[in-house]
Amino acid sequence: MSLWLRLCSQCLCAMSRYCITQLDQLPAVACPCGQSRRGFVGPDNSLATVHVVDIGGAPRTHYHQRRTEIYVVLAGEGQVELDGQLFSLKPLTAVMIQPGCRHRALGQLRLLNVVIPAFDLADEWFDEDLSEGG
Repeated sequence: MSLWLRLCSQCLCAMSRYCITQLDQLPAVACPCGQSRRGFVGPDNSLATVHVVDIGGAPRTHYHQRRTEIYVVLAGEGQVELDGQLFSLKPLTAVMIQPGCRHRALGQLRLLNVVIPAFDLADEWFDEDLSEGG
């Protein structure tokens, strides 16, 4: 029996029951905390996505109304700001950020970010956007 395989722009999927992606080969895109390589992002996936995030630049505090993020520090040291409080980060520290929590990562860090449900740019909010529009 042959497996039906499809190669999308970022992953190899077989029979829609699993997908494999090579995160370091995905294009980096700007995100509020630096640069992100986003795996499993696509119209057929609403369950979860996984991102490798390189923290840098001037991280912006943001929040999500419907998504939970789980950060796992892969390398480096720094801090995470959660609802105005700073917490130290080092390799293998894990942080779960629930909807509504204002957050940003600071320092020289590489994070694995698991987003549940799947990432959606429309659910990325900034307090300054509300003050400018209202």
